[in-house]
Amino acid sequence: MAEPIDETCWAYMKLLREHDRTKKIYPVDPYAEVFQFRENLYGILTESLDGMGDSWMYLTIGPEKALLVDTSFGLGNLKGLVEELTGGKEVIVVNTHSHFDHAYGNAQFDRVYCHEYEAPVIRQQDAHIWDYLFEEGTGRGIWAEFDRDDLIPFKAYEVVACPDGYTFDLGDGYEVELVHMGGHSAGHAGYLDKKNRILFAGDDVISMRVGISGPKPGKPFGEYATVTALRDNLRKLAARMDEYDSVFTGHFVTDLENTTVKNMLDACEAVCTDPEHNYTYRGERNGMIQYFRYVEGLGTLCYNEKSV
Repeated sequence: MAEPIDETCWAYMKLLREHDRTKKIYPVDPYAEVFQFRENLYGILTESLDGMGDSWMYLTIGPEKALLVDTSFGLGNLKGLVEELTGGKEVIVVNTHSHFDHAYGNAQFDRVYCHEYEAPVIRQQDAHIWDYLFEEGTGRGIWAEFDRDDLIPFKAYEVVACPDGYTFDLGDGYEVELVHMGGHSAGHAGYLDKKNRILFAGDDVISMRVGISGPKPGKPFGEYATVTALRDNLRKLAARMDEYDSVFTGHFVTDLENTTVKNMLDACEAVCTDPEHNYTYRGERNGMIQYFRYVEGLGTLCYNEKSV
């Protein structure tokens, strides 16, 4: 099912990847495309390995330390790339959430930080996390062609569970704050770069479809993986719009105006008020009815009867 701004998003990505003058591919990790969005901020784009949309990672370089937001699938030498970009500075690695395309590169690092509600899921990773990408018996990629040997082998790493409001200091008072958002996953977090006035919003504010699927069996804190939880947290973020100018997303069009947070909040408010009627269109997937609400300047908010 096509999203309302599919064509615009793909056109943006094509122009960015073919014409942005800052784009560079480093030999240490040829799977990653690196863009310089600010003097001390790099966007790292990687191809989707499971057909769900190419993923953004972001590297902010502070006076003493750097902060890497998300780690994608773990294809290619991300750690080596980050070391080259930072000049060898200590790197703090954080996750917006636990999904494959944002956290499966964690194992290249020794320690990763996330919101406390997401930590139990991230700790479930093991050496088999990539098996679903390949045809059984053939070893061929189902959605993308790449050398399986270029997936950096899994190793155990420390997962540090952080509360809402936890602050990372990159040196000389350069602070980045973890902001709990919920919605797309129970412990989904944004990261507020206070100096650059940027909110890294992961998959809770993107220009295609923001999916809210609701509580999942066996996963804790399911009440936060809802439209209601996202609405409540977006209310807090909308009240802080004087602290950030730009929103950097987990997929597709990025470096959006801060008003997109208010637009997403408006969509959540409408859905929470009357989910059975305040949708724009609906469809069926895997036997479940999905509802889609247009979000001004973005794409859609997708929900089901169990996820409001």
